[in-house]
Amino acid sequence: MPVDIGIEEQARQEIAQGLSRLLADTYSLYLKTHYFHWNVTGPMFHSLHLMFEGQYTELAAAVDVIAERIRALGVFAPGSYSQFSELGSIPETRDVPSAEEMVRLLVEGNEAVAKTARSVFPPAQNGDDQSTLDMLTERLRVHEKTAWMLRSILNKQ
Repeated sequence: MPVDIGIEEQARQEIAQGLSRLLADTYSLYLKTHYFHWNVTGPMFHSLHLMFEGQYTELAAAVDVIAERIRALGVFAPGSYSQFSELGSIPETRDVPSAEEMVRLLVEGNEAVAKTARSVFPPAQNGDDQSTLDMLTERLRVHEKTAWMLRSILNKQ
């Protein structure tokens, strides 16, 4: 059955492409954050371990919301590592960095996701897709706040 939600087919496809990039970046950041949660060490272990857990839990819920929005637009959501690697902008971390480096990498990751979310605003606005715009605004709020909180750990002023 065709999708008839008041957004033209081409607009739905363009929005879904942007959301697929956002899904890839969000999932990649989820994996990195969970990986760091498992492997953080040092004097800040307890506080970082708990902080990372809160962050990866929020990201896990977010990937579902983003994927379901793609599906509501009538497009299949990507879901493989290879698709996420092709679509995403967050580099994989294979080694176990220091706690401070983990925080720095998560700042960069959250900023990258914010930029990706911001890039989807124009097609969503052009398509008059209020649902996607609302979701993007929420994602920006989360990632900008998380980046600020993580950045505050690194600033020694």
